[in-house]
Amino acid sequence: MTAITQVEIDQQVFQLYDEYCHGGIDRREFLRRAGAMGALGLALSLLPDYARAQTVSFTDTRIKASYVSYASPGGNADKIRGYLAQPAGTGPFPSVLVIHENRGLNPYIEDVARRAAVAGFLALAPDGLSPLGGYPGNDDEGRELQAKLDQAKLRTDMLNGARFLKSHKSSTGKLGATGFCWGGGTTNWLAATMGTDLQAAAPYYGVAAATGEVPKIKAPLLAHLAENDPRVNETYATYEQELKRAGVRFEIHSYPGTQHGFHNNSTPRYNEAAAKLSWDRTVEFFKRHLA
Repeated sequence: MTAITQVEIDQQVFQLYDEYCHGGIDRREFLRRAGAMGALGLALSLLPDYARAQTVSFTDTRIKASYVSYASPGGNADKIRGYLAQPAGTGPFPSVLVIHENRGLNPYIEDVARRAAVAGFLALAPDGLSPLGGYPGNDDEGRELQAKLDQAKLRTDMLNGARFLKSHKSSTGKLGATGFCWGGGTTNWLAATMGTDLQAAAPYYGVAAATGEVPKIKAPLLAHLAENDPRVNETYATYEQELKRAGVRFEIHSYPGTQHGFHNNSTPRYNEAAAKLSWDRTVEFFKRHLA
C-alpha cells in the first residue's frame, strides 16, 4: 500500500479550507477534519492574518482614502458603505471597482483598493455587509452574515457601487471592475449586466457568467485562475467557448501550482509570484482599456 505524501495531505487540507471558506463546513468542523489528517498545524496557518495583508499604509502620502456611502435602489439597504481610495493628485482618474470575497470588506480588500489608487485609479471597495452593520472584524462572522443576505440584492448593491463610481466627480467616466472569489464571479456578472457601461473586467478565480448572458458582455475580459481550483475552473470550458462565439476580447490565465485565493496575502494560500504577475497584468490591462 502506497503511503499518502505530505504534498497530498497539504492539498487535501487546502481543499478542506476551500470548503470552509465557501460555507460548506464551519470552523470547528474544518479544524476537526484537519486534525484527523494529522495536519492541524497547517489548517491553523491557513486562517487569515490581516497584519500581513497591508502593503500600502492607510497614511501613504501617494493616496487619499476615506469611507463613503452611496444610494443603492433595489439593494439590501438604501445606503451602502464603501472604501474610496484615489491618487493624491487632483484628477479626474479612471476608476476601478474592487469587489470583496464572500465575507465583506476585510482589511485585505481595503489594501487592494489602496494598491489600485497607487497605480493611478480611483478605487471603490463596497461593503456588501453594510445592511447588517458592515464587516464584523473577522471572516467567520463575515461569511455567516453575507450568507444571510438576499444574494440578488447583494449583487445589485455592487452594481450600484459601480454606477456611483463611474459618475463620481473624480472619475473620468471610464470604469473597470475586479474582484476575488465571490467578487470574481460578481465581476463576470457585472460585465454581462453593464454591457457598454463597463470598459474592462478582471475577475480573480470567480465563477463564469451565465451562458445565456455572455453575449451581453462588451468589455474586454482578463480572467485569473488558480491551477488547483476545480469548483471554479469547471465553469470556464463553456465560458471560453461562449466568449469566442460572442466576439468578446478576453484572456484567461491559469497560474501553475496555485490554490484558490492565491492573491490574498493574508493566508498561506498566497503565492507571491502569481499574485505579483496577475496584479501587474491587471494594472496594465486597466491602464490600456481605461485610458
